[in-house]
Order: sequence, then C-alpha cells, then structure tokens
Amino acid sequence: MFTYMVFQSLMRGIGDVKTPMYIVLGTVLLNLILDPLFIFGYGFIPAYGVTGAAISTIGTQGLAAIIGIFLLLKGKHQIQLHLNDLKPDFSLIKKMFKIGFPASIEQSIRALGMVIMTFLVATFGTLTLAAYGIGSRILMFVIIPALGLSIATSTLVGQNIGAGKIDRAEKITKLSAKIGFIALTSIGIVIFLFAKQISAIFIPGEIKTIQSSALFIKIMALTFGFIGIQMSLNGLFRGSGNTMTSMILSIISLWILRFPLAYILSKHTALAEIGIWAAFPAANIIVAVIAIIWFMKGTWKQKQITEEIKLTKETTKETIIEEGMNSL
Repeated sequence: MFTYMVFQSLMRGIGDVKTPMYIVLGTVLLNLILDPLFIFGYGFIPAYGVTGAAISTIGTQGLAAIIGIFLLLKGKHQIQLHLNDLKPDFSLIKKMFKIGFPASIEQSIRALGMVIMTFLVATFGTLTLAAYGIGSRILMFVIIPALGLSIATSTLVGQNIGAGKIDRAEKITKLSAKIGFIALTSIGIVIFLFAKQISAIFIPGEIKTIQSSALFIKIMALTFGFIGIQMSLNGLFRGSGNTMTSMILSIISLWILRFPLAYILSKHTALAEIGIWAAFPAANIIVAVIAIIWFMKGTWKQKQITEEIKLTKETTKETIIEEGMNSL
C-alpha cells in the first residue's frame, strides 16, 4: 500500500495526475468484484466474511503497486528506475524525514482532533451525535475537491520553485486560493439552501435529527470558501517544503480554536450543541485569515530543500526561450 503511495507522489511531482487515477479506478472496479466473492464465497472460493474484504483490498492494492513499479522500471513516464541505483542515500533520507515528519504529525493531530470532538458531541446524546455524523460526512465531501486543488497547487508550486520561478509559484497560489474560495462558496450556498433535503437522504423519517443536522450544515456551509483558501495555501506550504507551517496551522485550527471554542460555547453558555456547530465556521474563517497573512509575509520563499545548483541546462534553456518569446 505504501509503495503505491510513493508511485502516486512521484507522478504528481512530474505533473502526471492521470496515470495514478486510471490505476486507482481499475483497482476500485476490481475490488467491487472481488469483495463479494471473498466475503460471501463462490465456487471454490470460501466465504471469509469481513476478512474477505481485507484480502481483496490488499490484493488490489498490491496489484496497483506492481503496476506502478513496472511503469517506473520501464521509464515511460519521465522517471526511470534502475535496480543498481537503489542504494540508501542517508542525507536524502534525513531530508525526507525532516520534511515528512511535520506532515505526519499534522494528519495525526487531525485524526485525534476528530476523535476528541466526537467525545464532546456524544455528551449531548445520540440525536446530536447523529446530526454531527451527517454534518461531518457533508464536510468530508466538500473537502475532497479542496484536497484535489491543494495537491495540484503543491505540485505546480514545487515545479516552479524548482525551476527558480518564485513569482509564478506565487501567482499560481493566488489563483488557486481564488478558485477554492469561489468554488466552495458556491457549493456552500447550494448545500445551505438544500440542507434539510440532504440530511433526509442520510436518515429519512427522523425529523428531529434532520432538523438538528440541517442546522449544523447551514451554520458551516457559508464558510466553506475559507476552507478552499486554507487548502490552497496548505498546498503552497507543502510544495515549498514548509510542512512545519502547515502543521502549525492545523494545531491552531483544531486545538487552539475549534475544540476550545466548541467546549466553551457548548458547556458554558446557553447555546448547548449549537455552540459546537458555531465553532466550525469560526475556526474556518480565523485560520484562513492567519494562513493569508503567513502567505503574504513571504517567508515560504526562503525555504531551501535541495542544494543550490544555480540553474540547470534545462532551466537555462527554458528561460532563454521565454525571454526570446517575450522580446518578440
């Protein structure tokens, strides 16, 4: 599973996002066939129950990894591996850990934050917990396009910084943030208008739960655009090697703003569970503003991941071509 993730990241790094998508699509479709076969059994295949789902998932993930390695060894996608080059480079490994460790801490913090928030919500009963579950699912759906935008920003920023084009990386980030804000605000308006209908899809007939979850969704929905800004700027920070900045923003969002606000507003005011709902948009807006200020300070431009090699021949050639085109 990890091997395919590495392949996916390599492809993104060179700007090829379609090849990993096609491989994942193929393995997902295969998984749809293998899951029921291994869970319920068929012919000579015994019924493994829940274990069958694990077997089919590992099988398809393993197949994806093998395809990825094969493509890298063939060198058809700009990167070619040679087995005799696969030797440990400890200085590079050290850099990878230095960049990757804050990112792993960030993801762990997010997961732990969601668990702690669930504990808080659970103190208000099953109805509130069900409403929170529906609202969280809607939030996850909204984050998916924002995550795609963040990955695209990270790839383009990394490529342009690598080519010594800091200004272009900055322009890409500004455009990404604008697209993220406009797109997610538009989605938020639609979700706001149809909050009850969306909630009813998840839990039909449960009027009180639908009303509670619809309220949660409405309170969050109009600030989805600020999530778009956050995700775009996170893409910039990761693409420029500033993973520590991204980690700090996550800590601020979850542990300094969202959870404390949710606890204080729900437990020490008359708002009760509405206080939890209100903490989400408040954190979204404040963290987006902090991220914008951090971006505008420009400290991300000073990060140096690899050694200074001035300009490679390819970069020099590209610059000459661009200057020639501009003079025409």
